[in-house]
Amino acid sequence: MDINNIKIDDVPTTAEELKAYDEKFPKNKQQDIDAKMAKEREKFLAKQPSDKEMEENMVEHLKQIYDPELPVNIYDLGLVYNIECWTNEVSMLKMCKITMTLTSATCSFSQVIVDLVKSIVSRQSGLENIDVDIVFDPPWGQDKMTDEAKLAMGLL
Repeated sequence: MDINNIKIDDVPTTAEELKAYDEKFPKNKQQDIDAKMAKEREKFLAKQPSDKEMEENMVEHLKQIYDPELPVNIYDLGLVYNIECWTNEVSMLKMCKITMTLTSATCSFSQVIVDLVKSIVSRQSGLENIDVDIVFDPPWGQDKMTDEAKLAMGLL
């Protein structure tokens, strides 16, 4: 086994590989590497928004997505029922689930709206994935709209 071809993340599977691995990465060197990786992880995590901050960021992004048929964003329309964000334990990036509805079950722009919501991933640092769950219970109604949305629609 060529000791120069061994990488730190290789997993030795034979006694010969283990010996070569231990020669290249002695225990004290491995501990140094582990400590350095732990520090890098801490720095990375310190830069990441909390779950609550990510949920607030999602609201701001959702307020920039307008229903293609109406002059109001989907958040103020009351289409978004719930936003839940959490940290992926492996990647340490955020995952979000957005539970929302549409103005009608036959909305011709449903896929466009879902795609726009999912595209937030490309604009939000630290976000790995958004799962969009479309529900129709409870059904959407004008009572779910904010006063700003009702004013924009001429309902106030």
